[in-house]
Amino acid sequence: MKYGIYLSQEKAEFPAHWQAHFIGYDVLKQFLKTQMVDANVRFSTAFPSTHVFQWTPSAPEEQSFDQLLAKRLALVGRLTPEFVRILDKEVERFNQFFVTIKADIKDRIACVLDASRQAGVGECEAALSDLLLLERFVFLNFTAVAKALKKHDKWSGLQIREPYLMRTSQLSFVVSTSLLQLKPELMARLTDLLAQQNVPLSSLVLPPSTDAVTTAAAALKDMVVTHPLQGRPTDLKQVVLGGSTASPKLGPLVGLLHETQTVMISLRGPHGTDIIGGVLSCLSTHKCQIADFSLSRLHHDVTFGVLVHLHNRDVDLFSDLAKTAQKWDGTLSFDVQDARLKASKLADSAQYALSEAPYAKRVKYIATVLNERGLTPEFLSEWLAWLLRKKISVEQMRRLDSHTTLMCVEFRLSVPDELSPDELKSELIGISTGHQTDVALQPDNVFRRQKRLVVFDMDSTLIQQEVIDEIARIAGIEAQVAAITERAMQGELDFKESLASRVALLKGTPVHALDDVKRLLTFTEGAHYLCRALKSAGFKLAVISGGFLPLAKYVKAELGLDYAFANQLKVTADGKHLTGETTGPVVDATRKAELLEVIAQAEGIAIDQVVAVGDGANDLLMLGKASLGIAFNAKPRVQQQARARINQKSLANILYLMGYSESEAAELQMQS
Repeated sequence: MKYGIYLSQEKAEFPAHWQAHFIGYDVLKQFLKTQMVDANVRFSTAFPSTHVFQWTPSAPEEQSFDQLLAKRLALVGRLTPEFVRILDKEVERFNQFFVTIKADIKDRIACVLDASRQAGVGECEAALSDLLLLERFVFLNFTAVAKALKKHDKWSGLQIREPYLMRTSQLSFVVSTSLLQLKPELMARLTDLLAQQNVPLSSLVLPPSTDAVTTAAAALKDMVVTHPLQGRPTDLKQVVLGGSTASPKLGPLVGLLHETQTVMISLRGPHGTDIIGGVLSCLSTHKCQIADFSLSRLHHDVTFGVLVHLHNRDVDLFSDLAKTAQKWDGTLSFDVQDARLKASKLADSAQYALSEAPYAKRVKYIATVLNERGLTPEFLSEWLAWLLRKKISVEQMRRLDSHTTLMCVEFRLSVPDELSPDELKSELIGISTGHQTDVALQPDNVFRRQKRLVVFDMDSTLIQQEVIDEIARIAGIEAQVAAITERAMQGELDFKESLASRVALLKGTPVHALDDVKRLLTFTEGAHYLCRALKSAGFKLAVISGGFLPLAKYVKAELGLDYAFANQLKVTADGKHLTGETTGPVVDATRKAELLEVIAQAEGIAIDQVVAVGDGANDLLMLGKASLGIAFNAKPRVQQQARARINQKSLANILYLMGYSESEAAELQMQS
């Protein structure tokens, strides 16, 4: 609903002699709409986005840039003062009426509060109704002024709203505090009168409050009365309170008592803490209720946004905010949304915070975008274009790395609930592959940063080699074993069969070859860093390998892991040579997933708190079992099926997917 329509509807509910003194919002809007069309000096918004400013005119009839600027400056220089003069007249007319009506209401309140007169409930209620109506009259008109100024600033390119509102702080309708001071007394008096008529107010459940206005308003809640002001609709009802029947009283008055204005305030400037303190000081002075807030910083520049409920229509708040903005070199913006303005409400009455996109039927995801070589503008542009096509809203962005070049950003996304996560993942693989950039999409829930167990594959994950290939190299059968290994990792062979075939080729290999392999192992970049950080954070860590147990135990000891599971090679009776067989359960894909679950159960850890990392086809079941399965430099089939993937050199990048910033990871290193 447009504010002009809303204002007309509200205006119709006031007495006729009040209506004549409303701000002429439509007159102001019509002036701007008809006169300011070609006066906008903010060229970036005054012309279509496709417009190209030429260095020299392409045709004789076209104006040069300086001529165009001079024309618009002259036009806005003539029209803006004219607009201000029209607005001044409207404000002065409204303010004069306020002064007159205020004096009349103040006199009536004084009579009601005069103990010698013994005013009745009806007279007291009439005075309170007039006072509340005057407050609403002021706020509606002040909002009209603010919105007219906002339209002027948009259509002219000038910024006069803040200084103009600062001027209004000297007018009676802003600086008058005497009526606000009388309201608690008047409400307390009405409460006493109702109590004297045996209306059982004590039977009502009142919210804890020391504020007289809040307490009295709560006492009057749910009572219905006739409204004394002419021109206001009435609704006569009988209300039963605590088993007794009260006289029909306090009807639309109750609605007025409980109305609030919702105001969105934003102050941006270079003095972060001063700006926050200045806004909060204003809100404290004017007794606003804070519903939500948001803060963002770009080096010295800070934007502090706050959503407040203004109960007493104290419009002096806005002039104080304007003064605060001027004091701290800030840019102030605000938007007033009346509680009864239905257009401000979301579909299906969904509730949302300032940091959230105001749309219904959404689910929240975290997207971690990562490239060790730096996130390029080309990728980020394509990434944002994809979000727009999918109607996905960005709610927050957080940089996670501390490098000189931007490397990792965490996006909090609001995603339409009809979009399929699998389809989103498939499309993201296409986008990220072309830019060699990883995008990991995870549900944003309580478990995302509450992981407690990380399970790793060993070969080509924690270490860079495949251990059976290294043993085969020492035994002189490298080519035969490597061919079988590759086919197994690609999922072309059953793992158990391929393992048996490769191990059989090792028959007769000296056992000390395993010690030789240990000396040759190269840990993947970032493996030690990652494991130290996770252990400092209290994680349990495990390696579950399709390789061999002596080497898995070595990796466990080197990295400080808690568990190691792998295949056990059988040796000859003298313990000197391999027999070409394994003993015990084969650690294949199924066994890996089972062991992950066994470790989680033994540690009392929910599956939602488990991370798994691997690269081969025999890791897929394990990756699928964990709440976050990461394919690390994995085979294509694994990358297609895993929930997340990392194609970077360092394992330390896993910390980003778990929500840790680089500075947080460094802090964890210091604790290890």
